[in-house]
Amino acid sequence: DVMTDQQNHAPILYPDTLVGTDSHTTMINGAGVMGWGVGGIEAEAVMLGQPYFMSIPEVVGVHLTGQLRPGVTTTDLALTVTQILREQKVVEKFVEFFGAGSKQLNVMDRATVANMSPEYGATMGFFPVDEQTIQYLEMTNRAEQAQVTEAYTKATGLFYHGNEIPAYSKMIELDLSSVAPCLAGPSRPQDRIPLQKLKSTVASTVASTVASTVAPSEEKTVTLRIDDQDISLRNNSIVIAAITSCTNTSNPFALIGAALLAKNAVAQGLKVPAYIKTSFAPGSTVVADYLRTADLLSPLEELGFHIAAFGCTTCIGNSGPLHPDIEQAITENDLSVASVLSGNRNFEARIHQKIQGNFLASPMLVVAFALCGRIDVDMENEPIGEDASGEPIFLRDIWPDASEIESLIKQHLRKELFQRNYGEIFAGDQRWQAMPVAEATTFPWDDASSYIKNPPYFEQFQQEIRSGEDTFTARALLLLGDSVTTDHISPAGAIPATYPAGQYLFAQGVHKEAFNSYGSRRGNHEVMMRGTFGNIRIKNQLVAPKEGSFTRKFPEDREMSVYDAAMLYQQEGVSLVVLAGKEYGTGSSRDWAAKGTQLLGVKAVIAESYERIHRSNLVGMGVLPLVFQQGEGWQQLGLDGSETFTLTGLAEMVPGKTIQVQAQKADGSTIAFTALAKLNTEIEVSYYQHGGILPYVLRALMA
Repeated sequence: DVMTDQQNHAPILYPDTLVGTDSHTTMINGAGVMGWGVGGIEAEAVMLGQPYFMSIPEVVGVHLTGQLRPGVTTTDLALTVTQILREQKVVEKFVEFFGAGSKQLNVMDRATVANMSPEYGATMGFFPVDEQTIQYLEMTNRAEQAQVTEAYTKATGLFYHGNEIPAYSKMIELDLSSVAPCLAGPSRPQDRIPLQKLKSTVASTVASTVASTVAPSEEKTVTLRIDDQDISLRNNSIVIAAITSCTNTSNPFALIGAALLAKNAVAQGLKVPAYIKTSFAPGSTVVADYLRTADLLSPLEELGFHIAAFGCTTCIGNSGPLHPDIEQAITENDLSVASVLSGNRNFEARIHQKIQGNFLASPMLVVAFALCGRIDVDMENEPIGEDASGEPIFLRDIWPDASEIESLIKQHLRKELFQRNYGEIFAGDQRWQAMPVAEATTFPWDDASSYIKNPPYFEQFQQEIRSGEDTFTARALLLLGDSVTTDHISPAGAIPATYPAGQYLFAQGVHKEAFNSYGSRRGNHEVMMRGTFGNIRIKNQLVAPKEGSFTRKFPEDREMSVYDAAMLYQQEGVSLVVLAGKEYGTGSSRDWAAKGTQLLGVKAVIAESYERIHRSNLVGMGVLPLVFQQGEGWQQLGLDGSETFTLTGLAEMVPGKTIQVQAQKADGSTIAFTALAKLNTEIEVSYYQHGGILPYVLRALMA
C-alpha cells in the first residue's frame, strides 16, 4: 500500500499505484491501492518507457450504510453494485466506497466488489485504507508494511476513520441491509435477478431463446445413458457448475461457506446429477491449504468440485467440452441449457458455445444449484433434493451458519500459509524450472509453430510519419447493436471447425482435437484475425436474423464469412468501418479485439458509446473511434449498412473533433451526419496519427 524508496540519500514514502493488463486489476482497490486495467497495447508502450496518459476522471462516491443480513454474501453485494452503477453510467469514472457500511467489509469482501469494476464500467472501485487494510496486511505476513502503511496514511490524511465525507462529482446511497441473495444472467453481469424471482424470470428470459414453440408443460425430456447412468436433460438443465474467478475463489468466507454447504449436503445424501460438469479453480494456492487443514476439500470433491487449476478457467471460456452425447442432445433437440459459475462474466458463448443461459452466483449458490440440477427453481420454497428416506431437503437445511464460517477462518487462515505459498512465488515449480530457455537478443521465431507467429504490425513501417489523409471512403463490415462485448469481437473459447480459424488450422495439419482455444493461440495472428468478430452468437444486422461470423459483401450483396469479406475488400483496396450501438467493447481488456479489427482493414468504428479499455485499444492500434451525436445512431439515421461511407475532416485532428460522414445508398441518395472523434487527449491524437502506439514508440526510440 505504501512504497519505500531513496531520493538524495534520504528515505521517501509514497502510495503504491498499479496498471495491469487484466481488466480485473481493480481487485487491488480492495486493499486501498489505486490501480486499474489497461489494454495490452498500452502496457507494451509503458514497458518501453512511454508514460501512461489519461484524462482526469470524475469521482463517484458510494455511501455504504448498514450491514449485510444473514444469508447474504459479498457476491450478492457485488452483483447488486454492478446493476446500480451500470445504470448510473460510471464508464471512465472512478468510484470510491465509503461510510460506516464499508467498515463492515474486510479486504477480501472489498476485493470482491472492486473486482467487478469492469462489469459496472468504472475505471476502478476504490476502498480507502483503514483498520481492515492494516489487519489484512498483518494476516498475509506483511507486518512491516502494515506498520508503515498505517503511520504514513494517518500522517498524510489518507487513512479513513469513518466520519469523513470527501467532495464527489456525484454520490450514491446504498444500505447493505437492502441487499438480497441473487444471481445475474443470462448473458450480462448487470442483469441481476433476486433469488426469490429467479424461477419466474428464467421462464420469461431463457425460454425466449428457445426456437421451439412447445409450451413449457409439453416440453419433452431427452433421456441419455452416459457412464452406465440414465440421465434426463430438458430446457433449463444446468450442464456446467463452476467455482471459478480470481476474486470469489480468493474470499475465505465464500469458499469455506461453499465447502460447509457441500459437507452438509453430503451428510444428507445429496448428489450432483451426472450430466453436470463441475470444477473448482481457486485464485490462490493458499485456498487449497486452508480447505485441506479444515478437512473441507473432501466434501467438495465428493460432489465433483475437484481442483482443476489455480487461475482462469470457466469464467474465460476454458470449461472444455461437454460429454459428446450431451452436446449432441442439446443441438438435436434445440435445448436451452444453463451454466452457473462464481465468475465475473457470462457473455454470450463465452462460457460454452452450446449454453445459452449463463448465471453468475456466489460459490455457495453454485454448489446449491449443482445439487438441484436446473436453473428454473424457487430455492426458497422448493426442495433442492431428497435425503435417503425421500424427505425433501431445502436450501435452508444445508446453508451454513456465519458464525461457523468465521470460526473456521480464524482457525485455519494463518499468515504462515501466505509465507509458504508466496515466499518463493517467482521461483516457480519444478516443471517451470525445467523448461529449456534459449538465450538470445531477439525472439527465435519458429515458422512451423501454429501457436506463435511473427505479427505483421511493422511490415509497412516507415521511419517518417505519413501525412494524414483528410478523407477516406469505406464499406460497413458489420452493423451491430448494443452491448457488443470484446468476446463478440474476439472470442477466447473454443474454435469452431467450420469457421475460418478452424479451416486455417486444418490446413496447417492440426487435428480438431488439438485446436485448443482462441485464447491459447493469441500468439498467432493468422488464427486471431480469422477469429475476429468470430463469436457464434454475434448478431450482425447485415445478415439478420442469422447469428454468427457472417456478413454481406457489397456491392455484390453476397453473404460470406466476416474474414472472407474483409480479405476481398483488402484485395479491392476498400477501407472498412464498423457501426455499433451503446456500450461497444464491454468486457475483457482483450487487445486482440482491437488488433484483429485493424488487421481486417477496419479504419474506424462509429458507435453510440464505448467501454473505456476497448476504446483505448482501438486508438492504440490506429483505429479511429467515433461516436454518433447524442440521440443518434445508425437506426435513427436510417442506415442499413449497404451504404458507401465517406468520412471527411480527419486532417489536423484534435481531441473531440467533429467528423463529417456521408452515407450514399445504392440508388444515389445520401444521408449526411456528424460524429465526434473519441480521442480524449493530445497524446491519443498522436497515437492515431502515427498509426498506433507501437509505431509511435518505435519512431521515438529510433529518433
